[in-house]
Amino acid sequence: MKITEVRIHLMNEERLKAFASITFDDSFVVRNMKIVKGNKGIFLCMPSRKLANGTHKDMVHPINQEFRQYLEDNVLKAYEEDLAKNGGEAVQVSEEAKEAAEEETVAE
Repeated sequence: MKITEVRIHLMNEERLKAFASITFDDSFVVRNMKIVKGNKGIFLCMPSRKLANGTHKDMVHPINQEFRQYLEDNVLKAYEEDLAKNGGEAVQVSEEAKEAAEEETVAE
């Protein structure tokens, strides 16, 4: 599965930095991914819905770490490029931030 388009919609919020939509093989789109600033850097959150008990559940998610990394690398690269076009500074994504993203996503 190949990413054929990434769209970024920058947000001007403290934690929520952007929304992202990804198109795969010019045939399937996933909308409402979030780029969030956490305690250890920025990371990608999958689209989720709020359950009756107040917790959140991912609507879609990668099955393996390689695909998660592929998604995150491509979306965060597009985010950094969009920031640069709009006069912002690209945020460096550390390995610690990527690990924290997995922990925070599981906690949601």
